[in-house]
Amino acid sequence: MSKASRYGRNTIADKLLLLGELSLLIGSSLLASFAIHHYLYIVAIEHRLINAALFAASVMLCALSVGLYDSKLRECHKGILKRVVITLLFNAILLELVIFQLFPSLHIGTLYLAAASAIAAISVSSFRALFHYNDITSISRRRVLVLGSGERASIIERRMRRNVDKRNFEIVGFTTIDGDKNAGIPEHKLQNFDYKTELYQFVVDNKIDQLVIACDERRNMLPVEHLFKCKTRGIDVIEILDFIERETGQIAVNLIYPSWVIYGNGLDLNQRFKTSLDYKLNLVLAVLMLAVTWPIMLVTALCIYFEDGKKTGTSVFYRQIRVGFDGKPFYILKFRSMKPDAEKNGARWAVTDDDRVTRVGRIIRKYRIDELPQIMNVLSGEMGFVGPRPERPEFVNQLAKDIPYYNQRHNVKPGLTGWAQLKYPYGSTAEDAQEKLKFDLYYIKHRSLMLDLMILVRTVEIVLFGKGR
Repeated sequence: MSKASRYGRNTIADKLLLLGELSLLIGSSLLASFAIHHYLYIVAIEHRLINAALFAASVMLCALSVGLYDSKLRECHKGILKRVVITLLFNAILLELVIFQLFPSLHIGTLYLAAASAIAAISVSSFRALFHYNDITSISRRRVLVLGSGERASIIERRMRRNVDKRNFEIVGFTTIDGDKNAGIPEHKLQNFDYKTELYQFVVDNKIDQLVIACDERRNMLPVEHLFKCKTRGIDVIEILDFIERETGQIAVNLIYPSWVIYGNGLDLNQRFKTSLDYKLNLVLAVLMLAVTWPIMLVTALCIYFEDGKKTGTSVFYRQIRVGFDGKPFYILKFRSMKPDAEKNGARWAVTDDDRVTRVGRIIRKYRIDELPQIMNVLSGEMGFVGPRPERPEFVNQLAKDIPYYNQRHNVKPGLTGWAQLKYPYGSTAEDAQEKLKFDLYYIKHRSLMLDLMILVRTVEIVLFGKGR
């Protein structure tokens, strides 16, 4: 997989969106500073430019944290406006309480920041509406031909039906290959031509950018000479596994075959975070987070104690055995969010609107406050900030039997947050566990400092909008 597609394909439309918003944010800052200058005091142009760059960078970081740069974001204009407003509020807090406190010489004034934020809210929201209304993403969509119309190819048809799933590409059609099983792909989406003799010509005539190999039976079925000719002419030829990985940010567990795992790129951790550096980075983050969140943790502990802890004598904390790195068990520490007798009938999946959850528990689970004591697990080296969520042994034993490659998620330390939590909503079934595994394997394959930082920043979105757990 190329670097350009590693964290999602950088299309022309994506670049236009980023450049457009960057220009609008810089313009908003400069316009506000010049307007305020007219009534207040003279500010040097160099000072204005530095503030404009700082304002734009800070806003874009906050926008990332609330999901505004998520390529799969599905929001109406009202939802986009809401996220823009939250972004600008976060930005004001970040600048006023952190940046300008550290560098007071950069501070033009609170009135300037308010004016810049107001102008940015109007201009960015309008730009987003115009961008999506005119479907600017269409200018850089790849034209894709799927070689196959059987069970493997039908996964593309089933999983990528929405426009937001196909923002980077356009499916020209599916080509039936000998050996394909009937999977019910609509007739109007099938391309009827002799793929053995006419594939290259069809690709040229229809301006195909990419061929996806998705046939059920590959042995002696594919027109190798035509594929070679397409490849040498600059047409991208890609496996369905790699295609799904690139476009969805997950690995299709049900399509994996051993040679793909063994010979494919990624999944080798010897040069990544399996070193003392991993622990040192997590240690620093844990200490900083503990310093910031201890008042919240204290208030939470008191609320749990007065709700039922004082009456029952049950601890405000909850220790539960989980499966960690290399499959080794450890005790995870959380704030107790359920009643003392929640598991009197044995372990079971937590579900939405679970009647075992206390009143305080509903609040702290919604905003993930119940996870804060796991900072102690990070300090002890049992967990990291980013990684697959650790599961209970009772469930792991069964899931490992039912889901191929499930135990591979234990090749890295479990985390407080992760790629699956960003990409998948709250899940409480074995089917949900399989879907999350697809994202966990993607994370393991692409694990890097930049990806970890991006997940940490975007965890704010999980807390604010309750996307997953």
